[in-house]
Amino acid sequence: MKPVLFEFSFIKIYGYGLMIAIGIIAALLLLSYRSKKKNYNEENIWDMAIIAIIFGIVGGKVMYIITDIKYILQDPSILKNVGNGFVIYGAVLGGVLAIYFYSRKKGWDALSTFDLVVPSLPLAQGFGRIGCFLAGCCYGSATSLPIGVVFKNSPFAPSNVHIHPTQIYSSIFDFILAIFLLWYAGRERKNGRIFSLYLIIYSIGRFLIEFLRDDPRGSVFMFSTSQFISLFVLLIGVLLFNVQKIKEALRK
Repeated sequence: MKPVLFEFSFIKIYGYGLMIAIGIIAALLLLSYRSKKKNYNEENIWDMAIIAIIFGIVGGKVMYIITDIKYILQDPSILKNVGNGFVIYGAVLGGVLAIYFYSRKKGWDALSTFDLVVPSLPLAQGFGRIGCFLAGCCYGSATSLPIGVVFKNSPFAPSNVHIHPTQIYSSIFDFILAIFLLWYAGRERKNGRIFSLYLIIYSIGRFLIEFLRDDPRGSVFMFSTSQFISLFVLLIGVLLFNVQKIKEALRK
């Protein structure tokens, strides 16, 4: 854990913020490169990306408040730290809505636009999870495995306990997912398939990694909040991936 990576006089460079910034820059550069190959207007793509980032940040913060509402009602002072809270599913939803409405405004096919954008998403998430590791949040449960890590003086993770580095698990998973989606994008021609595969694969990976996490993140029945949301995201992804087959079946 290293919350502050560099410190120059009165300026502090925080690891979490730096990794988020690197992730966003990497995602934008990848999006710009892919959009040029698809002959999109570069200025429009950058406008859409900025709007999507803003909506994503707002969505992540709103979802954080919603999922932690019972804790907030018990202790309203938690709202003072809302700047440190973020739920990725809320960010994805906010970004998806922004991209959908922007696509409608420009007359673009929404599914094609989602396919264009989505490989950038796990790329940004991968860097973001490294930021989580540096900050000590989103930590895992105790383990005796050699891969376990120990945090000291963390405001989030328990100190001097060997725990799963779930942030690193997630980061590796996200980077592999980004590479896979880029590979798949060079072979798939049906609109929406790349986007739907992201929903399917990410929701499964997130569901499994949640079993190893031990940070307070809310629950619904026997599942963590993110696991519960993952079930619906998986269903949406499967339906979207097979939408043509479903339409053909309904016509018969």
